[in-house]
Amino acid sequence: MSDASCHALDLPALPDEALGKDLAKYFGKCREKLGFVPNVLQAYAFNAEKLSAFITFYNDLMLADSPLSKLEREMIAVVVSSKNHCYYCLVSHGAAVRELSGDPMLGEQLAMNYRAAKLSAKHKAMLAFAEQLTLAPDSMDDEDRDNLREAGFSERAIWDIAAVAAFFNMTNRLAAAIELAPNDEYHSQARSAP
Repeated sequence: MSDASCHALDLPALPDEALGKDLAKYFGKCREKLGFVPNVLQAYAFNAEKLSAFITFYNDLMLADSPLSKLEREMIAVVVSSKNHCYYCLVSHGAAVRELSGDPMLGEQLAMNYRAAKLSAKHKAMLAFAEQLTLAPDSMDDEDRDNLREAGFSERAIWDIAAVAAFFNMTNRLAAAIELAPNDEYHSQARSAP
């Protein structure tokens, strides 16, 4: 899929040089590491400030230090995106789950029904919390947080579970609004058994 057709809105991406040195360098790193620039970044590339804010927030939630592993954060992204039927995030974060877990089936299991996946009780509690926050945020109460504490999550980890789930609820809705399509490359990533 070409950069220009990654979504249904007519907001053309600025050329790399118009985004500024830092963002152009970031896109270069994406091309070097992934072989492409993710379409979600292309969707924000009509405005350097919005793109920079998105990258900063995403990198803080998904890549910075956290009591949650990168895999756990990606698992939350897939389960939230499953509940929201977000095609872009299911494909892209499903690929990340496959890569980080070394399990070519786990991404699809989480997308279809995380309860059917071979997960620890701790991970099932984490994903149940993310699911509830997605489907019925007004029902969250002390019992839900206590369930995470009993499963072994720290106060900071509970914050991070909620922050990642909230972020993907926002991005899923934006992806739906603009009909954001995943990069074709995601579909074939990490499909082989280790």
